[in-house]
Amino acid sequence: MALIYFVYQRAQGSTMGIAKILSFTIIPVFLIGPIAGVYVDRWDRRRTMYTCDLLRAALVFTIPFFLFYAKSMTLIYVIIFLTFSIGRFFVPAKLSIVPDLVEKKDLLLTNSLVNTTGMIAAVAGFGISGIVVEWLGAKSGFYLDAFSFFVSGTLIFLISRKLKKTPALNPKTGAEGLVEVIRKSVFQEIREGVLYFIQKKDIRFAAWVMFILWAALGSAYVVVIVFVQNTLHSATKDLGLLIMFLGIGLFAGSLFYGRFGHRISHYKMIFSSLIFSGAMLVGFAMIIHYYPYLIVAESLAFILGVVISPVMIASNTIIHKVSDNAMMGKVFSSLEIVMHLGFLLFMFVSSFLAERISHLSILVTVGCIVSLLGAVNLVINRKISWLD
Repeated sequence: MALIYFVYQRAQGSTMGIAKILSFTIIPVFLIGPIAGVYVDRWDRRRTMYTCDLLRAALVFTIPFFLFYAKSMTLIYVIIFLTFSIGRFFVPAKLSIVPDLVEKKDLLLTNSLVNTTGMIAAVAGFGISGIVVEWLGAKSGFYLDAFSFFVSGTLIFLISRKLKKTPALNPKTGAEGLVEVIRKSVFQEIREGVLYFIQKKDIRFAAWVMFILWAALGSAYVVVIVFVQNTLHSATKDLGLLIMFLGIGLFAGSLFYGRFGHRISHYKMIFSSLIFSGAMLVGFAMIIHYYPYLIVAESLAFILGVVISPVMIASNTIIHKVSDNAMMGKVFSSLEIVMHLGFLLFMFVSSFLAERISHLSILVTVGCIVSLLGAVNLVINRKISWLD
């Protein structure tokens, strides 16, 4: 919210301005992600998580000191890049630690709870920050963000249950095993991770789903921000409230799916969610365009959150069930690359197109494509199931 408000003040209505600053949050995925996955599998995951949070708290806290007094944006871009580079270690560690904490039979419910707590944070964070930033300015947003990282790191530090030990990839022990581990380069482990990622059919499927979803998010993200700002005539307040209602929908959908999702195939649930999510994006854009009322937008955002929530939960559960624990950090790092590649590419494509065609046309087109892909894959999956 603070970065969006900063861009809004400098270049109101600029989709490319938002895309530029967001690109520095995504580039670390490709530069740091593969290396991060290797070290996440080597390091203690809990320690990795709270160290990352405390470092990010310190970095974000420094942004206001440069944001308003530096004429050049270079230093801001550097700090953003470093903050999100550290995040590349946090995300795979967070996703990989789940099987260390619970039994395999509880993975779906646990992923639902992880997703739910994230949605609670989204509801509170986006809702509060959208109002705080518009009322008190971007500085307050950065200070609030830094404080949230500090709280998160403290809570992770307090995890008291003894974690399961991550099985080593090298079965040898003693001096011989130590020498082999030392000789084994990071790049060799990256290569192993990539091969493992490619060879596992279920992981490839999850990656394909995540690419579709994040490509759609990238296509719609900056366009929706400017679309909402122009339609509802608010820099961050209404945008924050809409994301808050989207979060409430994700929260409700996650609870429902976590409770009853075991009755439905993960694959069918993913495809069905994509169909409904695309349709809801089309409905959101069309209705808000002709009826620009906040309460209508909030209701539609809530429904969109409900229908999209099973996609991430089901995909993560599939990966947890089929991946070896010792490879999980590398798998999730590779998945991050796939997801953010789709997001970054299509974010710039839609930002470029948004300068030439209407925002409404872009959002409707993205929604139709997502629904179509979901429907085609659902039909194909049914045919394969019938043949099997």
